[in-house]
Amino acid sequence: MTTLVNDMPVLRTNLSEYPLTKALRDGRVASDIVKLDFCGPTPAHNGFKAMVRENAFDAGELAIVTFLQAKAYGKPYVLLPTPISGRFQHHCAGFNSDFGHINPKDIEGKQVGVRTYTQTTALWIRGILRHEYGVDLDKVNWMTLGDGHLAEYMDPPNCTRLPKGSSIPQMMLDGELTAALLGEDMPKDPRVRTLVPDAQNAAKDWFARENVVPINHMFVVHQDLSRQRPDIVRELYRMIVDSRALTEGGVPTIFPPIGLEANRKGLQLAIDWAFDQKIIPHRLSVDELFDDVTGSLG
Repeated sequence: MTTLVNDMPVLRTNLSEYPLTKALRDGRVASDIVKLDFCGPTPAHNGFKAMVRENAFDAGELAIVTFLQAKAYGKPYVLLPTPISGRFQHHCAGFNSDFGHINPKDIEGKQVGVRTYTQTTALWIRGILRHEYGVDLDKVNWMTLGDGHLAEYMDPPNCTRLPKGSSIPQMMLDGELTAALLGEDMPKDPRVRTLVPDAQNAAKDWFARENVVPINHMFVVHQDLSRQRPDIVRELYRMIVDSRALTEGGVPTIFPPIGLEANRKGLQLAIDWAFDQKIIPHRLSVDELFDDVTGSLG
């Protein structure tokens, strides 16, 4: 699983460079007992499928939805209580106002684009649409570009695959899709409106009630590493925490915290919504996402 360089283990690591991970990536945060080979693709999500299907990495970031599926299907990874990315998601459903105003429930019976049904951004914004605005998600025809990261998983029956090469943002702009769930790919176009009314303030109101910043990616390690070298897993935790402390400008005020208990509510919400949206086959507990080593960090 690992190679040795000067008797020091080298971990195949899939981790993008974000403000929080920059000090880890550029070597300002280093270790005397382990080296990290940042051999994953850019962006890191392009390596998630290889991670859970081929054990291609020893450690790295993983979308929380992908990890929940990996755990449900018995893949050999365990979670560290260290979010790598997270944000509010209320703004991530959009529509072209040229074709008329729509309210959240208006997408029932319509075609809505999303890169993959299991995309983490999609989990969160669908949950918001259901639980805050009463949308019946089973009545929406989700138009997808690709399959999920887990080979064992099949999309729900109300998903339809778009032709290869389709552009969901363009199809939304052209009115071929009533709406689209998009993160950074949301078109910067004055005609585009958020499906959630006044999304920025809606997110603030939701946070005031729930005190949860939706998690996108968290750090995971292969279970063999945790069993054989718990000292290295504890060192990885230290390195992530130290890198986070060196974030230029500081960690954003709105960002998932460090620690199992601090993230318990957010993780439980992700589990509940993933089960509700038919993304995982059975409900998981927060504690089973961790092992004795990773669950005691912090």
